[in-house]
Amino acid sequence: MSAEDLYHAELVRLAREGFGGGHLDAPAGVATLDSPLCGDRVTVYLKVKDGIVEDVTFEGRGCAISMASASMMTEVLKGKSEAEVRELFDRFHDSMIGKSTCHGADVGALDKLMVLSGVREYPMRVKCATLSWHTLMAALDHKQTAISTEGA
Repeated sequence: MSAEDLYHAELVRLAREGFGGGHLDAPAGVATLDSPLCGDRVTVYLKVKDGIVEDVTFEGRGCAISMASASMMTEVLKGKSEAEVRELFDRFHDSMIGKSTCHGADVGALDKLMVLSGVREYPMRVKCATLSWHTLMAALDHKQTAISTEGA
């Protein structure tokens, strides 16, 4: 099996068997983002106490890449400080757009996201991988206005 076949199989598995889905009661932040390019839609629910993410979940519909990314995001963020969440967003986003890679000894939680590294090879799919992350940032920042992945 080629590396590309493994990448595809893991994304499909994560999208089907994903975790982190569902509505949270009394979240500290909620945001919804639609991707105008593909029709994916994600709502992220966030509970933060004393600057630490206690819980993060999502509801959504979309391609295997967007749903797998949202599932992995919910797993790696629990227990992180708001500053760590922002750093993870920056590093993950930079990796997806080719500014940096997720490789190296200091990547920590990004190791779990390596399955998405192949998305860089398909620039039109980067927005799918980052959709839930942009939605997360809007929830963290309590943005109530429309947000978009355009220009992201």
